Amino acid sequence: MKDRIASSPAEILSASSQGGLGRGNLGAVVARAGVGKTACLIHIGLRRLLDGERVVHVSLKEGPDKVSAYYGLILAELVRDLPADEQKRLQTVMEKNRMILAYLNQSFDVARLRANLVNLRDHLDFSADLLMVDGLDFEHVKREDLEAFTAFAAEWGVEIWFSVLSHRHLQETNARGVPQPLDALDDYFSVILHLRPEPSGIYLGFLKDHAAPAVPELAWRLDPNTYLVLS
Repeated sequence: MKDRIASSPAEILSASSQGGLGRGNLGAVVARAGVGKTACLIHIGLRRLLDGERVVHVSLKEGPDKVSAYYGLILAELVRDLPADEQKRLQTVMEKNRMILAYLNQSFDVARLRANLVNLRDHLDFSADLLMVDGLDFEHVKREDLEAFTAFAAEWGVEIWFSVLSHRHLQETNARGVPQPLDALDDYFSVILHLRPEPSGIYLGFLKDHAAPAVPELAWRLDPNTYLVLS
């Protein structure tokens, strides 16, 4: 399993200047539709879950059953070479340490998320180390929205990762190479990962790495089925 976990996109974060995102910070995975943003978020979440940390996955597009099934598929790929009893144990660890909150039909806002997390903490003794926000429409996100998330991350001492949809027909980027719609908001993010499809495969690299200069040419090729790093 160590070899397969070492091939997870989550391990790419160890190559960042600070060894990862860090508590109190915002991170983003940017890609066009269908390239694998959710898969990469789940890989990041799973790595932390299996280390015993607690993850809240916030889904704005899919119901909890579908999100849970996707976690199960990716975990099964990571642990497929392990004995059946160890696979079952790790699935139990994942399910114990993960909560899925679904906000469908535009029912999401930071105040509601905060109320739900307070409820989890006070009534279920579940305090998150990491939040994954999948499906937020950055075409309509304002700076004050990200200010609220930044304050929330600092107050709760959590990392917050977002999926961000970019578009094929919008080619313009800012000086850092960050595409629309994140180009005017990237100052709120400490780490920005970019998934890009090429004829030779799907590549994952850094567009932003804390205060260190990112090297967009440095990228890892991923298996398009498992999203594990190819050697």
